[in-house]
Amino acid sequence: MDIFVHFFVYNFLGDSVYKKLIFLLILFLPFKVLAYGTNAKSAILMDMDSSRVLYGKDVHYVQSVASISKIMTAIVAIENVDVDKVVTIGDEVLKAYGSVIYVQVGEKIKLEDLLYGLMLRSGNDAALAISVVVSGSTDKFVKLMNEKAKEIGMKNTTFNNPSGLDEEKGNFSSAYDMALLMSYAMKNEEFRKITGTKNHTVKTNKNVYKWHNKNKLLSSYKYTTGGKTGFTKIAKRTLVTSASKDGMNLTVVTINDGDDWDDHRDLYEEAFQEYTSYTILNKGEISILGEDYYNEDTLYLKKSFKYLLRKDEENILKLKFEINKKRKYKTGDKVGVVKVYLGDEIVHEESIYVKKDKKENNFWNKILSWFKHD
Repeated sequence: MDIFVHFFVYNFLGDSVYKKLIFLLILFLPFKVLAYGTNAKSAILMDMDSSRVLYGKDVHYVQSVASISKIMTAIVAIENVDVDKVVTIGDEVLKAYGSVIYVQVGEKIKLEDLLYGLMLRSGNDAALAISVVVSGSTDKFVKLMNEKAKEIGMKNTTFNNPSGLDEEKGNFSSAYDMALLMSYAMKNEEFRKITGTKNHTVKTNKNVYKWHNKNKLLSSYKYTTGGKTGFTKIAKRTLVTSASKDGMNLTVVTINDGDDWDDHRDLYEEAFQEYTSYTILNKGEISILGEDYYNEDTLYLKKSFKYLLRKDEENILKLKFEINKKRKYKTGDKVGVVKVYLGDEIVHEESIYVKKDKKENNFWNKILSWFKHD
């Protein structure tokens, strides 16, 4: 209502009736309509537990990704070298430029502290030092980065350096691939600890460093659990973050986004409002209605499976068990799969295994027990 209408209604109906009318108007106004969107060239909102894409915009578009590449640098280092190892900084750091943490040649520092400098301050000198510590050379380290990318399903990614700088060849990936990478890395306890740290202090034989995380969401959005910032003139602003609430573990990736902080927060808020996390499959023993072929043994799953559902999806989720009736089998053999359907789409498959139970009370065991009885 415009000002004139407000004034007319107020004077015609009186103060108390006017207030009641306004209350009723507010009461029956529609709630906020979810409208996922970003200002990014490409973006994605992904469930880290199931890899379900909740929002996407040109998710497979390949482009320079700048320093969010350092997520791969960090996880490759963590998986290949003891993070408590004390290393001596070599001449490789003299080649670093751009964002640096100013470590010096001959400085002794734990690998873990270098990883903090890498992730919190985006140190390009830290990236070079880490690559040499892990592989002996930057070229060999980059090979490990690309091998890991293939292993976790990053099909549109090529790493050419451990920092993300756009040199002769930069690092190229997609929003989708970077979300897969963040989902993978966040399963590592050491990585989660480092990326979720707001401040870190380091004392070496040459200096004392106090680093504050460039990921502003760690301080401004309470559900944030980690992330990595990035910027080059070619890639523009790139950002990967993660957030958790009510059993939901999400990641957002934006590439070339001038309003990334707000976009990430808004995407999380909309997803937390719209979705609920359900444990669809529980790790361990399972019972399948009508299955009697393996009824003298135990069927089990090695992994649990969680999935996010909207209210209108709860009734269209289905499980389909497919059992292979093997004549010969042993404990630990795969004997089937369970497929999770959302409507007509398969969203997950989990292998079913068998454990052969010992029949302690069969006839021959009873006979043997009689002879052994005191």
